Amino acid sequence: MAEELLNEVAPAAGERLPPAQFNLLTGMAELLPIEVPEPLETGREIRVDEGISLVKSEDGSQLILSGYGLFLSKKSERLLVRKGKDVIYQFPFFRLHEVVVGSKGITLSSDILQEVCARGIRLSFLDSAGKPYAMITSPMLTATVQARREQILAFADKRGLQVCKAVVLGKVKNQERLLRYFGKYLKKEAEDRFIKIEQITSQLRKLWRRVPEVDAGSINEARGTLMGIEGTAGRVYWEGVKEVIGHKVEFFGREHRGATDGVNSLLNYGYGILYSQVWGAVINAGLEPFAGFLHVDRPGKPSLVLDLVEEFRQPVVDRPVIAYVNLGINIGMKDGLLDSETRKGIGDKVMERLLSTENYQGKQYQIRSIIQMQARKLASFLRGEREYKAFSFKW
Repeated sequence: MAEELLNEVAPAAGERLPPAQFNLLTGMAELLPIEVPEPLETGREIRVDEGISLVKSEDGSQLILSGYGLFLSKKSERLLVRKGKDVIYQFPFFRLHEVVVGSKGITLSSDILQEVCARGIRLSFLDSAGKPYAMITSPMLTATVQARREQILAFADKRGLQVCKAVVLGKVKNQERLLRYFGKYLKKEAEDRFIKIEQITSQLRKLWRRVPEVDAGSINEARGTLMGIEGTAGRVYWEGVKEVIGHKVEFFGREHRGATDGVNSLLNYGYGILYSQVWGAVINAGLEPFAGFLHVDRPGKPSLVLDLVEEFRQPVVDRPVIAYVNLGINIGMKDGLLDSETRKGIGDKVMERLLSTENYQGKQYQIRSIIQMQARKLASFLRGEREYKAFSFKW
């Protein structure tokens, strides 16, 4: 009987029959939910279905869901994805390290919340522009206290200094590389501007080469020197950015809080997205986000998050912002703020960069996975297990 029913729903010749089982109560053959294997190639994304994708990283897979009407629940050792009453996909928990809810209209059971927290799987929520607005993690993720103890102790010894040197070296090196990346497009069409960019990148190279020479017993003894190098590099770098985009829009230099011009508003919005990604990575690595090294302590200031952000500013935010401006896309402003269309536009571009792949330790990984791995590498360094180097992208 079951065979006859399966034959009724059989596909055309040559196609594989979908998995099904015979329901004794209804007398019908019902399709089984598909268990999705993790993608084989690290750093790549596979599209499971419309609105459902799976990304493989070094330490597991990231499940990304969008689409009105999806419902997440659990059964035994699997996360179930339903549409209406039908279970359409199932994912083994042991393969997941993060579940991303990327749209409205997705509901979750309390069971799934408890399960992902118990397993250390982060649950992230993105708005329609792709900007993270909430994150659920278990407090037990920070219960491994060794890294946090060593993080505090490292502030007073050479480890803290080494972290600061890595941060400044990585940031200035990425500033040089990004300007070289955009400068190569000016070589034929605007040779005078290309020459200026080359002069600026040469200055940046001289600055980051000074960093390894800095030596002291702790970061407090060397902070002034390192901050001086970073500050000089920043002024030089933004002069270079001005040269790259100055013929498209009016840009007088970098402003942080309270910026009302279009370019700085784009940068600040993009950095907000990056902060959320880095903050989650720091927490997942079992580190204290408010105990940094280069950035000084201040109530409410996540100093370690700001430290780790530095090495990702250019590849994640500055690059898409400069490209956005150079394409001549209108930067809509309303009452000194970006309008909704512009926020969505730049938000999409920054998220595209987070999803794009870069070479990391000889393999290709998505940048958002690299952020996670860098935070874990920092925790390992503080525990004395490995060296820490900042991430530098290839231009």
